[in-house]
Amino acid sequence: MSEHLRTALDLAASGVPVLPLRAGKVPFGNCPTCADNDCGGRPNMKNPGSCVCPGPCHAWAAATTDPKVIACGPWRRAWLCASAVAYHPGGAGLTVVDLDNADAIAWAHKHLPATQTVPTTRGEHWLYLGAMPSANGVRPGVDIKSTMSYARWLGFGTGTMAYLPDAVRAFAVSKPAPAWPTPHTVAVSVPGGGGECRHRTPAFLERGIAMAEQRIAAATSGVHNAVFRTFLAVLSTHGRCGCLTEEHITRLFTAAQAKGESARHCTDAWNNARTRLGL
Repeated sequence: MSEHLRTALDLAASGVPVLPLRAGKVPFGNCPTCADNDCGGRPNMKNPGSCVCPGPCHAWAAATTDPKVIACGPWRRAWLCASAVAYHPGGAGLTVVDLDNADAIAWAHKHLPATQTVPTTRGEHWLYLGAMPSANGVRPGVDIKSTMSYARWLGFGTGTMAYLPDAVRAFAVSKPAPAWPTPHTVAVSVPGGGGECRHRTPAFLERGIAMAEQRIAAATSGVHNAVFRTFLAVLSTHGRCGCLTEEHITRLFTAAQAKGESARHCTDAWNNARTRLGL
């Protein structure tokens, strides 16, 4: 039994849903059943984990505490070649405040109650009891990982875990500074005939965003380039007519982050695509 599989089983036994990560802290790609978007491309948000695929294909939504699922079949093969263990904080009733640099850590010491702290490669994870909606880029160098998100397991850390403070919960109800720019809207003339920009047709726009999410999810290598090319395609079609909303951009960024991209990489790719198109 591999060390990662043993750790995963130990965590699962304590009620922490786990999933394997491959190199680069990236979840394993879609299983063959989902390769052509047969399951809809995204997990059922009203019933997370409802996908019945045989492998760990949906990142956070695939996290499980079932030892039979973890140690058998496709999952066992994934754990044998995994490079790290991840877990779904929200599924364990936890929230992780991911502090990415020294300035973010200093802010946390000043504004948040002390709690269990886990060192990371560049900063610290502060763990609190209680779940909440996840949010990226709530402050410079600060992400909130809880429901519909995953975090790398780096050990138990030090300190006593405190209850989730209102100061952190507030990030889910207040509008934080955007982690990425809203696309620049350019006024264009309405196409003749229909009297309405075709991009505003819900089916046309929804199909385009869904295809973009699928393209990102299907990337098995060169994820950075795949994300950039997808952002470029979306902006080339919808970037000048004002159709894209913050919800659409969030969906694209979420798909990219599920493949291991950071909020900063998403922002850079989005800005580079806008620059390429002159937006």
